[in-house]
Amino acid sequence: MSEPATPRAEGPLLKAIGVLSTVCGVTAALMIFVSVLITCQMIWMRFVMNASTIWQTEMVVYLMIAATMIGLPYVQRLRGHVNVDLLPMVLPPPLRRLLASFTLVLTIAVAGIIAFYGFELFHIAFERNWKSDTVWGVSLWIPYLAIPLGFGLFVLQLAADLFAVATGKADG
Repeated sequence: MSEPATPRAEGPLLKAIGVLSTVCGVTAALMIFVSVLITCQMIWMRFVMNASTIWQTEMVVYLMIAATMIGLPYVQRLRGHVNVDLLPMVLPPPLRRLLASFTLVLTIAVAGIIAFYGFELFHIAFERNWKSDTVWGVSLWIPYLAIPLGFGLFVLQLAADLFAVATGKADG
């Protein structure tokens, strides 16, 4: 695995957030790997064994969406999200930190809203026992949980990054 683009966080809380984000990245990678295995099994069942498949397609879709959500904090930790850095490159360090702080605060607000409404969706699906309209009929609270969990952990990593920028431990 490659090292994060920013210096290692100082303090036990920031280190714990970094470890948690890394665990999220490993978990997301495992979800993608499992979805590939399930896809291979589905192909074998359908085209070699000439048997029908019931749960495989739905499971692969849920795993890929969950991997995307759960992987958010790890990608943020590595600074892997798409960004345009022309303006920050030409700004002096104090303005670069100000721009980074503004961007992080705005991103925290948007991701926080998504986490909030994602939790609401998860909670409603759980309370009302929503099921998918498929033969498998999975309880929808299970895949919906990936939204508030992934975005909540993303907000946590963003907050750690904001703290690092605000305290001068990371450059904007």
